[in-house]
Amino acid sequence: MEMIFHQIRTEQGCQSYMLGCPRQCAAIIIDPEISQLAHYQGLASQDGLTLKYLLDTHTHADHFSAGKRMAAKLGVPLVMHDLSPAPFVDIRVDDGEMLLVGDLRLRIMHTPGHTADSICVIMEDRVFTGDTLLIGGTGRTDLPTGNPEQLYDSLFNALLKLDPALLVYPAHIYSERTHSTLGEEIATNPRLQKKQRDEFVAQMRALDLKMPTHLTEALRTNLSGGKTVNQLINEAAQKISFMSQAEVLQRIQSATADLLLLDVRERAAFDAGHIPGAINIPRGQLELRVNELLPDPTKRVLLYCEFGKISTLAAATLKDMGFNHAIALDSGIRSWQASGYPIETDA
Repeated sequence: MEMIFHQIRTEQGCQSYMLGCPRQCAAIIIDPEISQLAHYQGLASQDGLTLKYLLDTHTHADHFSAGKRMAAKLGVPLVMHDLSPAPFVDIRVDDGEMLLVGDLRLRIMHTPGHTADSICVIMEDRVFTGDTLLIGGTGRTDLPTGNPEQLYDSLFNALLKLDPALLVYPAHIYSERTHSTLGEEIATNPRLQKKQRDEFVAQMRALDLKMPTHLTEALRTNLSGGKTVNQLINEAAQKISFMSQAEVLQRIQSATADLLLLDVRERAAFDAGHIPGAINIPRGQLELRVNELLPDPTKRVLLYCEFGKISTLAAATLKDMGFNHAIALDSGIRSWQASGYPIETDA
């Protein structure tokens, strides 16, 4: 059967897949990742495809799903297993059910173990294994809802009984490879060589793996549909403009009176060293003290912090409060100091 197929990966090894039916111009994205949202839309447009489904193979704990955001933006249903705790899932599927994407038939296999809601998606010649089966490995079982006994059953009593010729496309690949086969994994995957249930379970429980970098944030956003910190910063940056360090320095040196410098770090950091002429309102006090210290909402106010992230959020807040000329320093005072620009202290 003719199919349009794209494999999209991030620098962290996360894999997502776009499958399209050229005859009916229908497509699905499996495990969409939030940093690739524009990429997906570009690929669909390039191929003349209309997205019909978004599917997450499980609740991800190591990256941020684009499922909710894309579903809302494009009016496309998000598909997950029935046990997914996310309240925004549109279509809940279970073992043996099927999604029709034009002429493509995608069969769902419930494979709990890495998470309780893990599924694999089976087609004629390939299987998208999520984090249930990886190339040369398996999903870990020490994260929320993970269970090594369930993973053993999902692998040895279900997934590995499929046709060995099936191509394996997992949700993560930590090498330059693009795929494997079930037969290759059965023969060479180190974790699958423990074929007895108790040996496999003991192997999984003995793993000493580092926790994912964004575990708490990823689970929070993927379970609730809330925003990541980067999303908040990026959205704030779209509301404001910025000024370069060199431009700020020039205005300080020329004694231009049209720019008020506002340091939003804590007082101790401000006292230890700040841009000459700046005043201080810690970010946590901004909304409560702004009327007292910034009585003129028409004043052009340049905010800065340590690295430029908090000041971006703070400048957007001031903009929302009616300070239409609130802007942010491009970068933060760390970069300012590294450039050898002047600093003053409050003894």
